[in-house]
Amino acid sequence: MSVAAARPRTRWTLRRRLVAVVLVLLASVAAVMGVVSTLALRSSLIGQIDQRLESASQRAEQAPERFRDGMPTDAPTAGDSSGTEPTPPTTGTDVPPALGLPGQDVGTVNVYQLNGQTLSGYLDDDGVSQQLTDEQLDVLLGLTPSGAMVTVELPELGSYRVVSTTNDDGDLSITALPLSGATSTVDKFLAVEIAVAAIGLLVGAWLATVLVRRELRPLDRVAATATRVAQMPLARGEVEIAERVPEQDTDPGTEVGQVGSALNQMLGHVESALTARHESETQVRRFVADASHELRTPLASIRGYAELVQRLPEDLPEDALRAMGRVESEARRMTTLVEDMLLLARLDAGRDLDLQEVDLAGLAVDAVADAHVAGPDHDWRLDLGEEDDEPPAPVIGDEHRLRQVLLNLLSNARVHTPAGTRVVVSVREEGSEVVLRVRDDGPGIPEPLLSRLFLRFARGDESRNRAAGSTGLGLAIVRAVVTAHGGTIVADGTPGATTFTVRLPRADPVA
Repeated sequence: MSVAAARPRTRWTLRRRLVAVVLVLLASVAAVMGVVSTLALRSSLIGQIDQRLESASQRAEQAPERFRDGMPTDAPTAGDSSGTEPTPPTTGTDVPPALGLPGQDVGTVNVYQLNGQTLSGYLDDDGVSQQLTDEQLDVLLGLTPSGAMVTVELPELGSYRVVSTTNDDGDLSITALPLSGATSTVDKFLAVEIAVAAIGLLVGAWLATVLVRRELRPLDRVAATATRVAQMPLARGEVEIAERVPEQDTDPGTEVGQVGSALNQMLGHVESALTARHESETQVRRFVADASHELRTPLASIRGYAELVQRLPEDLPEDALRAMGRVESEARRMTTLVEDMLLLARLDAGRDLDLQEVDLAGLAVDAVADAHVAGPDHDWRLDLGEEDDEPPAPVIGDEHRLRQVLLNLLSNARVHTPAGTRVVVSVREEGSEVVLRVRDDGPGIPEPLLSRLFLRFARGDESRNRAAGSTGLGLAIVRAVVTAHGGTIVADGTPGATTFTVRLPRADPVA
């Protein structure tokens, strides 16, 4: 498949399509009017020429009767194209009929056949009688003398309207008038009509654009309302959608008003649903927080009594000591789970953080040192740049929570990678952000898990879990803490280069 074929076709906007439709309609109407008016004008001009031709033919038919006896013998005959003028008549009534009759228009063609002799001629633009050529005469003599007016093309002269008649004596009379004047008038009219239509289309395009833009302005306001709602943070927290389509754009009598009214109803339903969801989430968070808080005391008691039993002076059976050890271990694990759930509940509730300037590089040093102790079977590295590089700028945040982010990321790398894995922690300043990266050369993260990695209670397959397992809340806490600080976290699960990247806003030096 070629690039041109794979490229999606650009669709026109509704405004552009409406303007195009209006222009097509205007062009169609102008074309129909132009064709009809041109044909009507041509028909009218042909009708006027036919009236003149009829009068000229009647005058020409009288010539043989008036001049049959006095026809000059030196009149031009058929085929004589010398163009010389005939000998003038001796009286005003002795003008040879083929060489210009009184009252005939310029360009009139006359042909007579009298007493076996053919006379022909026409008046040029100067009113001088000229002889027809053999080709022109053959065209005219080839017509049937029916008295009907027809259009013929005379060589070198152009289009003519012709009428051919015979009288009772069998004399032939042919009269023709040129169509050049009518054709010129129609051409000029057509040129003017095309120019006017082009100007009209330009004006129509401008007016259509202005009017369509004005009529679609309510639709733009509806779209702007929907865009503002789409940009609102509706994923979490208490939601109140104050945006609504203006009342002037909700008239049910118009199509745009129907869209605006439907959008307002939808926004009302969405706001109600989000409010109900927020109330439900608030109750769940309150329950989790209260339950976690209430569970801390009995768990502490269980751990205390388990330790007390293990320290009794009396010798206890080995099975009882083992059981008390398991009770203490599970109580400690449940305490960690409860603390994590309580922390998430507090972050979801938007509890204020203890904000101050925090040296993220210093936290990374401490976290890597602790990781050396907790996981001596891993290769822990710290990368803070070259020795002469400026240290990364501090960030504004809660030091305890950010320390927990580092500990959770390093614990995740220790638990889910085999012994001997190299883990590199780096801190860099990039623009207005301080970037923390934790990278390991372990087996990577499977794609199905990567998409839900930061969800609560998300766990990998057995090959990525140790026997002790995990609560599945560590990375969820990391994302919650980073988000509460206005930062972002992303994961790249490439085998051999698994990287968690945390970006936090740099502390403003002025502030």
